[in-house]
Amino acid sequence: MEERLSKCDWNAFAEEMNGYGYATLPGILTAEECGNIAAAYSQEAHFRSRVHMARHGFGKGEYRYFKYPLPDPINALRTALYPRLAGIANYWNERMGIRLRYPEVHQNFLRQCHEAGQTRPTPLLLQYVTGDFNCLHQDLYGDLVFPIQVAFLLSMPGRDFTGGEFVLTEQRPRMQSRAEVVPMHQGDAIAFAVHNRPIKGTKGTYRVNLRHGVSRIRSGMRHSLGIIFHDAR
Repeated sequence: MEERLSKCDWNAFAEEMNGYGYATLPGILTAEECGNIAAAYSQEAHFRSRVHMARHGFGKGEYRYFKYPLPDPINALRTALYPRLAGIANYWNERMGIRLRYPEVHQNFLRQCHEAGQTRPTPLLLQYVTGDFNCLHQDLYGDLVFPIQVAFLLSMPGRDFTGGEFVLTEQRPRMQSRAEVVPMHQGDAIAFAVHNRPIKGTKGTYRVNLRHGVSRIRSGMRHSLGIIFHDAR
């Protein structure tokens, strides 16, 4: 995974993240890897909990949180992606006047989470069927939040499912929300702001608020993998 990620254009990625609050990484996972991760959904041994979205007003569908120790592919992704995002996260905090800085190594950041009482792993596997959707939301989980997360599409659009587009909204002060619908293919990843990101305005830098979700599945089944870098209380 480290070798695969090293081939990405991280300068272009950072420019997209700073400009729009999200950026895609095409073809990070193979079709076989996607199928293997999606197939784990029915394997109880990998997970600590299952959430039915409708019960909590989150939408319709369900997802499962992995438990520690994370399966090797999930742990490898989390470990390899984090240092490539930490620099952007620190730059954002500097621009927004936030004093917190993130260490270069993910294990060191997890140690901070655990010392703050956030000890439950947050990577999750999501499953949607026809009619399901995910309301716009933010994955915060505690006081200590890493400001970027990554989602992988494990299913093939047009073959495994239709609909189910990834959606982002951005709320700027005293302005209406702006929406982005992000096209993705099987194996693609999207990194995006968890909560806030900085924007340069005419009177300096200010924060904008982002939320993300998934539009209604029109047919079939859609699986996706969420990599969140902070742990939960």
